[in-house]
Amino acid sequence: MSVATRDPADRDASSDDGAADHTHGSFFGRRKGHKLRSHQADLIEHLLPRLSLDIAGPSPPDLADLLDAPVDDIRLEIGFGGGEHLIAEAQAFPNIGFIGCEPYVNGMAKILTQIEAHNIDNIRLYAGDAAELLAWAPPQSLARIDLIHPDPWPKRRHWKRRFVQDATVNAMARIIKASGEFRFVSDIDDYCAWTLAHLMRSSDFLWTAERAADWQKPWDGYTMRRYGRKAEREGRVAAYLLFRGVV
Repeated sequence: MSVATRDPADRDASSDDGAADHTHGSFFGRRKGHKLRSHQADLIEHLLPRLSLDIAGPSPPDLADLLDAPVDDIRLEIGFGGGEHLIAEAQAFPNIGFIGCEPYVNGMAKILTQIEAHNIDNIRLYAGDAAELLAWAPPQSLARIDLIHPDPWPKRRHWKRRFVQDATVNAMARIIKASGEFRFVSDIDDYCAWTLAHLMRSSDFLWTAERAADWQKPWDGYTMRRYGRKAEREGRVAAYLLFRGVV
């Protein structure tokens, strides 16, 4: 792995020094970026409300009830960016329900465009702070949680803004099923070490790697996101960390 920080153009308009604290959770940064095209704005106005989770009230006993058709399990992707990985997963596993969490309007517009184009019906969306979603979800309701190339917040004074914290590890442990998975991908050495330290000191998760190849290579069927492809072109190597919930 090589130490690197994200190009600001790849960070969905988040800002280190200009970020404002999110008073109810762990989200930091601006929610809006480039101006939306007219069709994207129309999808935000009309399609997003049909797919969006309302966490103002109590969660359903079974998150599968959020989908129109029966599904075997529910998976969550936190910060799906442009939606490449989430769309590919939803198409590859039509019997699985997916929740995508993304606070940035531009990322939400991109995935809505793909959902409409491919007529995908097994995705629900939350346009807000993932910490609030974790607190809302019922216990042992998720089979897997993916966190792929999250903002590393490389400055020491901003480490508290990283998604992986003791509190979020505990929150994930509460809602993940027995033997469920937490998958983490990053090309930032420091954030990988940070994540390993937080997860390995938790009694609720087990790192599954037995050899270097287990974390040096993507999992079978993994869809590379735009940022991941750029990192590869620039010679940055990602780590693929898989943790399993302890039974």
